[in-house]
Amino acid sequence: MSHTVRQSCIAAIASQPTGRGVQRAKGMQLCTSHRTPARVAMLKPAYICGLSGSSAQRLRNASREQARNVRGHPLRRAASPQALFTGIVQGMAEVTKIEKKKGTSAWSEFDEFQTMTIKFPPGKVDGVSIGASIAINGTCLTVTEQVGDECFFDLIVETLRATNLGELEVGSIANYERSARMGDEIGGHHVSGHVDCKATITSVEDTEFNRRIVFTVPERMMKYILPKGFIAVDGCSLTIGEVEGNTFSVYLIPETLRVTVLGSKGEGDSVNIEVERQTQAIVDTVERYLSEKNIL
Repeated sequence: MSHTVRQSCIAAIASQPTGRGVQRAKGMQLCTSHRTPARVAMLKPAYICGLSGSSAQRLRNASREQARNVRGHPLRRAASPQALFTGIVQGMAEVTKIEKKKGTSAWSEFDEFQTMTIKFPPGKVDGVSIGASIAINGTCLTVTEQVGDECFFDLIVETLRATNLGELEVGSIANYERSARMGDEIGGHHVSGHVDCKATITSVEDTEFNRRIVFTVPERMMKYILPKGFIAVDGCSLTIGEVEGNTFSVYLIPETLRVTVLGSKGEGDSVNIEVERQTQAIVDTVERYLSEKNIL
C-alpha cells in the first residue's frame, strides 16, 4: 500500500462523524516503504464508527490491495523447515580404504584422524558436490573428494570415539543416506546426523515375519526414549517398541532387514543412536522450567 492510500484510510476514519451506525473493523497489515510488511496495532474496541458507504468501500479496497501486496512479497514466503536427513536409508555402501593419521604434538591424543573411502552402488552418488553431506550409519559426514562411485570422508577424533565409524574396517558395510532436498518426502522423521551415543545389541529374536532387537543405551539417554516414539538407529528411522530400564526394543520388517545393515547385526554389535529432536527439546525444556521453579 502506498503512503497516499494509507493516509487516505486514516483520514477517512478520523473525519467521519459519529452516530451513523457501527461496523466491526477487521485487522489490517500495512506496508512500509518498498512494500516491506509491517503490522499495525489494533484499536480497542475494534470498531469504525460513522463511516459512510463510500469511505467504507475505499477502506475495503485498500485492505484488499494491501493483502495482495503482502501475499506477493518475497519476504512473506517462508520456506518449510526441512530435515537434513529423513531416516529412510537408501542402501548400503562398502568401506574400501582407511587412511589413519596420528598427531605428534602434546595434544596428540586429540589429534586422531582418518580419511575413509566408501564405495556406493553404481550411480548413487552421481552429481554429488564436494562439501555435500551424506549420512554413514546415521553420522553426517562431508564429502571431500569423489572418484566414480567412491567418496572420501574425513573423520576426526570425536567422530571416531562417539560413533561406531571408528569400528569400521576395510570391507565393512554401512548404511547411507544422501541429504534431503527441498520438496523430498520425509518418509521417516527429521534426522540431523548428529549421533547422541552408541548402543549395544543385547538380544535378537526372530519370528516368521519380523525381528525384534533389544538395545542397551546409556542411562542418561533414556528420558528421551519413549514407547511408540521415533529413534534413529544407524541412521534408520524406527518406531520404539518396549522401554524398560536402560533398554528399548524395535521390530523390523523383512524389507528393513534387506536394505540396511540391521539385517546382519547380532548380539554384542554396536549401533549409532540419535534421539528424536522434538522429544529432546520438550523434555529438556520441561526439566529446565521445573528446575527454575525448584520443583525438580
